[in-house]
Amino acid sequence: MKTHVKALVVGGGAVGTSIAYHLARAGWDTMLLERDELTSGSTWHAAGLLPYFNMSYATTHIHDYSIKFYKGLEAETGLNAGFYVVGNLRMAQTDARMDEYMLYASTAETCGVPYEWLSPAQIKDRYPLVRTEDLKGAIYHPTDGYINPADVTMAMAKGARQHGAVIERKWQVDGYDWTGSEWRVTVTKMVEKGGNLVPSDEQTVITAEHVVTATGNHAQRTAQLLGLKIPAIPVEHQYIVTEPDPALVEWRKSNPEHPVLRDADAKWYVREERGGWILGPYERNAPARFEYAVPDSFRADLFPLDLERIEEEYMSMIHRIPSSETVGLKDDYNGPICYTPDGNPLLGPAPGLQNMWLAEGFSFGITAAGGAGHYLAQLMVEGEAEIDMASLDPKRYGPWMTTEYAARKNEEAYEHVYILHHPDEERPACRPLRTSPAYDRQKAAGAQFGQVNGWERPNYYAPDGFNDHDSRSFRRGGWWQYAVDEAKAIRSGVGLIDATAFAKHRISGPGATAFLDWFTCNRLPKVGRINLTYVLTSHGTTRTEYTIVRVAEDDYYLISAGAWHAYDQDYLYNAIMDKEPEFGRINEQDVTTQWGVFAIAGPKSRDVLQSLVRDADPETVLSNKRFPWLSMRNIELGMCPVRAVRVAYTGELGWELHHPIEMQNYLWDQLMVAGEPHGLRLVGARAQNWLRQEKSYRAFGTELGRDATPLEAGLDRFVDLEKDYHGKQAMLDTGVRFKCATFLIDGPSDADPWGREALYHGDTRVGRLTSGGYSVHFGKSIGMGYVTPDLAAPGTQLKVKMFDQLWDAEVAEDSPYDPKNATIRADIT
Repeated sequence: MKTHVKALVVGGGAVGTSIAYHLARAGWDTMLLERDELTSGSTWHAAGLLPYFNMSYATTHIHDYSIKFYKGLEAETGLNAGFYVVGNLRMAQTDARMDEYMLYASTAETCGVPYEWLSPAQIKDRYPLVRTEDLKGAIYHPTDGYINPADVTMAMAKGARQHGAVIERKWQVDGYDWTGSEWRVTVTKMVEKGGNLVPSDEQTVITAEHVVTATGNHAQRTAQLLGLKIPAIPVEHQYIVTEPDPALVEWRKSNPEHPVLRDADAKWYVREERGGWILGPYERNAPARFEYAVPDSFRADLFPLDLERIEEEYMSMIHRIPSSETVGLKDDYNGPICYTPDGNPLLGPAPGLQNMWLAEGFSFGITAAGGAGHYLAQLMVEGEAEIDMASLDPKRYGPWMTTEYAARKNEEAYEHVYILHHPDEERPACRPLRTSPAYDRQKAAGAQFGQVNGWERPNYYAPDGFNDHDSRSFRRGGWWQYAVDEAKAIRSGVGLIDATAFAKHRISGPGATAFLDWFTCNRLPKVGRINLTYVLTSHGTTRTEYTIVRVAEDDYYLISAGAWHAYDQDYLYNAIMDKEPEFGRINEQDVTTQWGVFAIAGPKSRDVLQSLVRDADPETVLSNKRFPWLSMRNIELGMCPVRAVRVAYTGELGWELHHPIEMQNYLWDQLMVAGEPHGLRLVGARAQNWLRQEKSYRAFGTELGRDATPLEAGLDRFVDLEKDYHGKQAMLDTGVRFKCATFLIDGPSDADPWGREALYHGDTRVGRLTSGGYSVHFGKSIGMGYVTPDLAAPGTQLKVKMFDQLWDAEVAEDSPYDPKNATIRADIT
């Protein structure tokens, strides 16, 4: 066996073999290790479905690549991957479900995924065995279907070998050790003993420059070996296979195979299987398994059935396909399928480790395997993928993650596979968990919370008795008017927003200034001032957004998005480790939980603070002369010391009030009292999101990401072309392929875009929205997104796809509300 390779892939399921294939095809010396036989994990009992349907832009690309890739495997390898292109019919029983499909369809268009609509009559005409009188319609994907998981895995394994990869079976990894330049991986030969697979006395060490773990159900063992928290834990998934259905057998004599049928409102999929049906439900109360490790005795095994748990779904299949009522059950399966708390895989670099890559938590592993291998190989070989992979990055979960949280949220993710995926959905399991001190006060005031990186954050405020769950919609939900009123309050009066979830880091020391000057693309601020800046990838695209406050000559306070806390911190820490020998000592301190943040904004915000501020000259302390826009001052509000930053994400006069977390309730109470005479309104994240779009403020994770440069995002004023910094030349070499713009939209009277919609110029798709919402200033829908540069000029007339219709959208000038920033610079009068 080889003992040195460039890349070692651990795990021989569909995902692992795809990664090995794509790394080998890219020219890397690659080895794959499997502790048992290829496909012996979840791959062997997977149903092999290949659904396109996914609300994520990145995941849609991954699925699209897989489906196209699998179709060409036989020509390359000579092995039939068992791909049956029968299509996918996703049915809807309600108007809300059709709204979901129409939102998804617009997302699919941005990725070039084909689809068509069918009415109930058309469904019945094509597929007479399906009951349709209680359906609203369906979306049909003609190019997908299902595949044999074992066959496609073996085809990818053969392709990997053809490209030079080595595949070794019956070897278990028992240790990882990083030497500073490579991984030393201790492996043990596994042998059969009494029907079990047990370690032998034969051990060896393999050195590898890079390691990828694709260990599926064994992810918790991998986590323990690496000293990580990996929230990938399996959940039981049952499916049953019926005896042949005589009606189906008869129909097939003169008709092609049915598409994969999905009745999302009934929570199941059904496909044909040798004259019968396979039913796969996503029922309630499916338990998580193997929370700490897979037992040694569990190999290609299954769990005992719990048919009572899926009785409701079974009866609904009989309702939808009446001929299935009289057929018996032939086979049944209950096996582990790995999940993550949000249902998306963990794909990318492992936190805190060099050259260690994770490919874990694939609940739709067969669908995603091909694309996961392709895009992960791009990340590893080229430094970046052609799509932004941040939404799948393992570091989207921070060190606060626990086994209990992961297990319960994974059970919830399983149950929610066919729940309506409202864009304003907030899932309830394991909440509240991370709360700021003012949480109870906010809750008492009617806060309806969302969860961001585990933190509870008010989305909006509503009166007693309001039910957030029942208010959700693909159109304007029951919460919409509250968000409108909150946004208006900030534009005309004053509002208070809890921004405690911001990630906050202190960078100090002799090397801090030189490091940050190299690390970020904007010039560094002077002491007491702030700057908005960006960290670039090696390809010149946007890796992170920071607000930098310069506290002293070599002392900086960095503020970034709370949702990307661990993602940003890991990149920052690794960069410091790399550059400290060159720049000198650099101290990095995560102070997120030491500082609370309230954002106060609106024309009356200065009036509220004026009554609280303690200063020798309180009349001038908040004036433009003493406290100009884009500056920081240490002030006192009552007895609370505050690091006040004069900036407002809403585009109004305002301050961020960074305060000691232990004084948060005191400061909250003081602000409530001081704000009452001025009509202070509590404001949530949804109104803030609308207001920032009126100012064309780009947001990380939507407009900003690793698939666009800051210049493409229209952030030229924050890019210093006179200095050198990481990624600068790559950014310039990339040029401007597309351009970010703001759009004012004459859309439906009862709906706004969500930021997932396709943009058209005539009949040609020219871009996509990345954000959407409602503008209280313009009284219409608003959105931000990317189009080709020739269509980004203000006044350009485009169309946006919403609810299967095209609506007028006009490119607005950048910062259409108050483009000269007069309100945000307002002085004392």
